[in-house]
Amino acid sequence: MTVPAPREAADRQVELADLTTLRLGGPATDLVEADDEATLVEAVRSADEADTPVLLVGGGSNLVVADEGFRGRVVVVANKGVRIEGDTCGGAYVEVGAGETWDGVVAAAVENEWVGIEALSGIPGTAGATPIQNVGAYGQEVAQTLAQVRTWDRSDRQIRTFAAADCGFGYRTSRFKEQPGRYVVLSATFQFRLGDLGAPVQYAELADALGVETGQRAPSREVREAVLALRRRKGMVLDPEDHDTWSTGSFFTNPVVPAGLVPAGAPTWPQPDGLVKTSAAWLIEHAGFTKGYGNDRVRLSSRHTLAVTNRGGATTEDLLALARELQAGVRQRFGITLVNEPVLVGCRL
Repeated sequence: MTVPAPREAADRQVELADLTTLRLGGPATDLVEADDEATLVEAVRSADEADTPVLLVGGGSNLVVADEGFRGRVVVVANKGVRIEGDTCGGAYVEVGAGETWDGVVAAAVENEWVGIEALSGIPGTAGATPIQNVGAYGQEVAQTLAQVRTWDRSDRQIRTFAAADCGFGYRTSRFKEQPGRYVVLSATFQFRLGDLGAPVQYAELADALGVETGQRAPSREVREAVLALRRRKGMVLDPEDHDTWSTGSFFTNPVVPAGLVPAGAPTWPQPDGLVKTSAAWLIEHAGFTKGYGNDRVRLSSRHTLAVTNRGGATTEDLLALARELQAGVRQRFGITLVNEPVLVGCRL
């Protein structure tokens, strides 16, 4: 097979702020737009052979990039395509290119009556990023429907496919996240049940919005509409005119801690290992940081305390300073250290 040479953005400097939902980040002088799998693999392989650092960018919704930018090759993951195999008895197997827009995949699932990701509507980014974070919301995770993940293994320099059971999925994590930089996701294959009713609703807020009991089912179209409405109310659906959406979504993950560390009154979700997951948003609010806290450059969303937002004139360092303040305040008040959900590139808390 003849592999095409990477297509580079020659003779122009691209600001990574243009590629991220935060609209923050310095320059990228070596940019490759990989709109097919072969170009994606070759862009990464050739950079590795030259000992050039690589930054993969999909939708840019989970990246916080330093003001200095990135010294290396930035590869925009844009390989698309949806291949469908299925029947009315066994369900549907759907392979999705890593560069497909995730919300477009969810919309297609609802349209085609593929059950199991309807509650993941409105999440920004690309399909290839979802297995890395084990993206989840409103009681669903992609791990619940993923069948396999096809990758380029940068260490072994070969294509490797992992069954879901071998992906090491946990709360907002996977083997791909635990071994950062090793695997480039090329595509993800989902196994869906078929039907017009969504999966049992597991999240109380969503159940209330749908007018059903937790554990009951509702039409997938209604679930999608309800989730989008809830996310819009929280500023979690991208809108270029709305600075509350100039964020990475939830900046901190919900901490999983021993039950004795959870403050009285905080929400709790018992975990299989005996630990308890609690609400990062609750901790932030009860540590004294209310919606809209901050200044004219960066502040918490006016609708959700988990979103740290760029108000239009910020720098990455401005944003990190506020995140550090939130982290320190929660630690001092409750003894719990919040962990960032987005990937920090060239910077740290």
